[in-house]
Amino acid sequence: MAKNKISVNRRGFLKGAAAGAAALVAKAPAAMAQQAVAARPAAVVPNSAQLAAEVAPPLPVDARIVENPGSDFMVDVLKALNFEYITTNPGSSFEGLHESIINYGNNTKPELLTCCHEEAAVAMAHGYAKIEGKPIMALLHGTVGLQHGSMAIYNAYADRVPIFLVIGNHMDSAVRSGGVNWYHSAQDMCAMVRDFTKWDDNPASLQAFATNSVRAYKTMMTPPMGPVAIVCDSGLQLDPNTHKNLRIPKLATSTPPSGDISAVRDAAKMLVAAQNPRINCGRAARTPNGMKLVTELAEVLQAPVNNGGERMHIPNRHPLAGNGTGQPDLVLNLEVQGGGGGGGNAKMISITALDLFMKSNLQDFQPYVPADLAIAADAEATLPLLIEECKRVITADRRRFLDDRGVKVAEANQRARQQAREEARYGWDSSPVSLSRLAAELWPLVKNEDWALVGWQGFIGNWPDRLWNFDKHYQYIGGQGAGGIGYNAPAAVGAALANKKYGRLSINIQTDGDLNFSPGVLWTAAHHKIPLLIIMHNNRAYHAEVMFVQRMASQRNRGIDRAHIGTTLREPNIDYAKMAQTYGMYGEGPITDPKDLAAAYKRGLERVKRGEPALIDVVTQPR
Repeated sequence: MAKNKISVNRRGFLKGAAAGAAALVAKAPAAMAQQAVAARPAAVVPNSAQLAAEVAPPLPVDARIVENPGSDFMVDVLKALNFEYITTNPGSSFEGLHESIINYGNNTKPELLTCCHEEAAVAMAHGYAKIEGKPIMALLHGTVGLQHGSMAIYNAYADRVPIFLVIGNHMDSAVRSGGVNWYHSAQDMCAMVRDFTKWDDNPASLQAFATNSVRAYKTMMTPPMGPVAIVCDSGLQLDPNTHKNLRIPKLATSTPPSGDISAVRDAAKMLVAAQNPRINCGRAARTPNGMKLVTELAEVLQAPVNNGGERMHIPNRHPLAGNGTGQPDLVLNLEVQGGGGGGGNAKMISITALDLFMKSNLQDFQPYVPADLAIAADAEATLPLLIEECKRVITADRRRFLDDRGVKVAEANQRARQQAREEARYGWDSSPVSLSRLAAELWPLVKNEDWALVGWQGFIGNWPDRLWNFDKHYQYIGGQGAGGIGYNAPAAVGAALANKKYGRLSINIQTDGDLNFSPGVLWTAAHHKIPLLIIMHNNRAYHAEVMFVQRMASQRNRGIDRAHIGTTLREPNIDYAKMAQTYGMYGEGPITDPKDLAAAYKRGLERVKRGEPALIDVVTQPR
């Protein structure tokens, strides 16, 4: 990047800004007099000195312009890592970097996205990475910003999603100004999140910032992936860069580790010999090619595939998509975290990179399940070898058996899909609206579009999966990772941002409790013109918790008439359409009659196709 040679006298700037602001204030009474409002006492207009004191703290007499601040070089590093966006809530601990991004870096690649909360900033990066397959950066302010963002960091860690975190800090206490900067600084900033980040560093020089940022990126992108953190000291940002030989190392990402060939051959023999195998997928398909590989393996073996709910692994209407027939005698777990057993006497093969990286404090790794054959490797990278070995050992007689089994599996899965369609009829005309109809009314309007469901299905009965046709990798990206509420709304906005460049229609069926954790993300979507259709699943409660309290009260024989206390969102009801409108977004509702859904959806889709976000508030059945 070329250095910015324009020097501006800051005191002159402040004087001009103060004079301009004073002029605006002076005109205010005249403008107000033209409006039909009640008269009120006039405020005293501040003088230039008072306004200047409000704009910025006083500068020392010998203040000089810094022509080549260290933060400019930091921007060069970020551009070398090819970040498209930076999500952030502004903070003083990275003011130097902030200024360099928007002026020296021209606010392009990376572009700053303004967020109203750090948790939303990190969750947006989470959703973006699951669509795009590569990370963006989240920029956090000191101890307070890091703590605000920590839940979203933990979600991404448990979901094995790469996020590049940069955290501002005032490290040198000898020059750190008193007051708030002390509260917001730390000796070991990343200690608060070290249990749920993959790697972190506190660089003490610009060269270290460059080298260790590249190292962090490489570590983050090596399966199992996860968030990494770089602390960005205020002094490094603000001081002049006097170094002549700074270099940005070349980024060479690691090839994902594939399984040992002898172990893969053993796995192939077990799979081909099994009478009724099942393939369970957790986060196996990292890329669209991963989905093709899982589907190919299923077709070679004529074995059913359980999608797992966290990624798209096989088209959901593929004949082999489902649990197939009866009790499996062998289960192949691909990047399944805990569990995944077939029950009974079923044997198990596990292929996962999770065995290569694990921490002990936070219990995200789930129960220990022994496997008969455990291959510590990335599942997607191992699948080509496994497919070829399975093909090699299948004889003509075995092929006839597998094909016959495939017919039975397809029939069983088809019966399960037909049962789901029958169940969708229950409560079809109910008010509040049933979740099956909430999803079913939308499908005819979007099925011919290039669409993606960017919200989790767990709290909406998985009705889209039961009624829609998912056949592309990006059409579903799973859930929170660690089950932390507050993920869905901002992650959906981040995913919609990634879809925007491809012209895809992003859809989020949004739970009400989750949105209230970070409603300000609606403003981010409106401000940055991120097209996204949000359908509110407004059951006016944290309904999972309603059911927990009901169950507990029943077990204790106390009745359930008070289970609403502490679990519901009513009295007053929240008007999400007005909430959306307040943040500058199209909002409609609340809709209680299911007959009104289709027309409202159409109006929302018209807005989204014009490049805007839109929210349709639907009052729904609890589940």
